[in-house]
Amino acid sequence: MTRQTVWVLLWAFLVFLPFNGGHTTAHEIQPSIADFSVAGGDRYEISIRTNAEALLAGIGAQHEDTADSPNASTYDALRELPAEELKARFEAFAPQFLDTLAVSFDGERVKPELLSVTPDPVGDTALARDTVILIGGPIPAGATTFTWAWPAAYGTSVIRVTPATGPLEEGYSAYLNTGEASEPIDFANAVPPSVFKVIGEYIVLGFTHILPKGLDHILFVTGLFLLSTHWRPLLWQVTAFTLAHTVTLALGVLGYVSVPPSIVEPLIALSIVYVAVENILTDHLHRWRPVVVFCFGLLHGLGFAGVLEEIGLSSTHFVAGLIAFNVGVELGQLAVIAICFLTVGVWFGAKPWYRDYITTPASVAIAVIASWWVYERVFLA
Repeated sequence: MTRQTVWVLLWAFLVFLPFNGGHTTAHEIQPSIADFSVAGGDRYEISIRTNAEALLAGIGAQHEDTADSPNASTYDALRELPAEELKARFEAFAPQFLDTLAVSFDGERVKPELLSVTPDPVGDTALARDTVILIGGPIPAGATTFTWAWPAAYGTSVIRVTPATGPLEEGYSAYLNTGEASEPIDFANAVPPSVFKVIGEYIVLGFTHILPKGLDHILFVTGLFLLSTHWRPLLWQVTAFTLAHTVTLALGVLGYVSVPPSIVEPLIALSIVYVAVENILTDHLHRWRPVVVFCFGLLHGLGFAGVLEEIGLSSTHFVAGLIAFNVGVELGQLAVIAICFLTVGVWFGAKPWYRDYITTPASVAIAVIASWWVYERVFLA
């Protein structure tokens, strides 16, 4: 066995091991969406679209992926329950759930009532199922502001407030990080947050979708880097990738293009396999590679669009939010490239053995991981 073979096997083992813990499914915890509205003038209602199985299984912000939790088997079993059984489970859990919610009027916390629980039917178990939890109660006399805080243990949330004088898309909306409370909101005359606040929120959201949450996108960008440490080949590839995912991100959020995650996710994994395998077979940038990368960027853009579709963008600052999210994605990708350069490119990029001991072994490891994802997303979904 040659030294190069040993290096390939070692890299593949070390990189693949952390991501192959024996789980057959992988699910990212998405933000919960809370819609506040006034009902009947003196009562409020909050409709919360969330992953009820994750709440019941005790899987929250401490796990980026449900499969990483020791309660993953409980979570998977809950996802197989018919809607009525899941509803009954959550209704039994409701007193504990309601105690953790921070719903306040004029700074005074109130305890909401559970009004209804409506889980979606069991569908594609490779995807998280939504449950709509409706809570509400009386508005304290004279109250003018409302504050929302989703429990830190449950992860991130989006709060949207329907003003009494207009539709939801003209009201207030904010993306809240784990444990973050909203600002006091004038619920009778809710107005959208400032454009600067929206830009800041969505840059952070786009960045974190790459680092640390977007492992598939991280591996794809790393694969682009590995072909050559010279800037020119990398610039051509990153530019093609950026242009492509910008197009489909916009088209997807606007609703002109819609492809089910069950199709997009395996194809994204397959794109990673292709880039890694080509890194092994060639040592320079072929003319067709930027074109291929552009096509793969279209797929990744659809993946990015799914995140914004989950949250919803206010029509008032739609363009600003869309651009800011894309800027955040780009900053995340540049951060990945910078890490690659600082880790191996600067130190070893000019070494004659760089391809044999860095590019090839790392590409083999990436190809192995992504191949497993293709199999997992197609056959184990």
